Amino acid sequence: MRLSILGSTGSIGEQTLAVVEAFPERFEVAALAAGRNVAKLAEQVRRHRPERVAVADAAGAEELRGRLGPDAPQMAPEIGVGEAGLEAVAVHPADRVVAGLVGAVGLRPTLAAIEAGRDVALANKEVLVMAGALMTRAVERAGVRLLPVDSEHSAIFQALQGQRREDLARVILTASGGPFRTWSRERIAGASVEQALAHPNWDMGAKISIDSATMMNKGLEVIEARWLFGLAPERVEVVVHPQSIVHSLVELVDGSVLAQLGLPDMRIPIALALSHPERLPLDAPRLDLAALGSLDFEAPDPERFPALGLAWRALAGAEAAPAVLNAANEVAVASFLEGDIAFPEIAGTCAAVLDAFLAGAPGGALRDLADVLEADAWGRRAARAHVGEARRASA
Repeated sequence: MRLSILGSTGSIGEQTLAVVEAFPERFEVAALAAGRNVAKLAEQVRRHRPERVAVADAAGAEELRGRLGPDAPQMAPEIGVGEAGLEAVAVHPADRVVAGLVGAVGLRPTLAAIEAGRDVALANKEVLVMAGALMTRAVERAGVRLLPVDSEHSAIFQALQGQRREDLARVILTASGGPFRTWSRERIAGASVEQALAHPNWDMGAKISIDSATMMNKGLEVIEARWLFGLAPERVEVVVHPQSIVHSLVELVDGSVLAQLGLPDMRIPIALALSHPERLPLDAPRLDLAALGSLDFEAPDPERFPALGLAWRALAGAEAAPAVLNAANEVAVASFLEGDIAFPEIAGTCAAVLDAFLAGAPGGALRDLADVLEADAWGRRAARAHVGEARRASA
């Protein structure tokens, strides 16, 4: 199977390549796209010899050629840059595209891959958050598959195998609760960047780690599940499960509940998304329930984690509202990481921007990509303005 990987130097990209290296007879890397981590991309190019690569800008392309030395034309004959480079990787001849970018940057290349007839292993949840209706219509037109990589959505996907969709009552996404699960509201208010990045179970990038700390990641996953599985928002629920062993559950109309369990290891859902309908014999630690002893569950606390509830509010509003929420969150998270706002202001910014949008938003559908990008730009402008006001107020 030929693979193109969007976001090859990130957490998902690196673990995808680990699966590829474990099964070299099964997979061939056709194309790689990265951002500014050119040193890591050069190592990947040397190992996998893709036919096409992409980097953030022309300076990165020049650096990549320099790192590869005189063998650059043979090891990476096509080097694209920026948005055009990402889209070129997305449509390069391949059997499956791994969408492992983080944030809105993944929207255009993922849509391009779908329209080019590629099956997509989707880890870039913002694609469906921003443009769920648009993407699902494109998938239907192209006759391709979206295979979930997020551990929660992969769990639902697995639990639904062999089940009739009309027998599905609800899905239950599990959340670790992040690093602040047991913290008081007052303590959370003073959380540092380092504390927010310290996820107890998963090794993730900075943006996703902060989203876990606010529980916005689970809100985004609620929106993603609504589109992946064609569910009304009220049929998607969240429960906190600190061990991250039960990755999600589905409840059927007769009261049966099916769960998928496993140790926290992203190679498992990645491998399934690459090999489905087959499974690969991964060399991974096995779950020992007796050694584990017990599994705990609790309801999420909306007072300490107000970001979570914004997902349902966005889904209940105009079709563009989730795109606005996602844009506001990206700006707010970046502002927190840069030290411009305190941790509670991430959710505060998102709530203020969403409220402002819903107060004046039209009820029409997202007609095309331009509508999505317009909503995204509106959300970013509003979030930057709100962050600026928060900075001035605290000065």
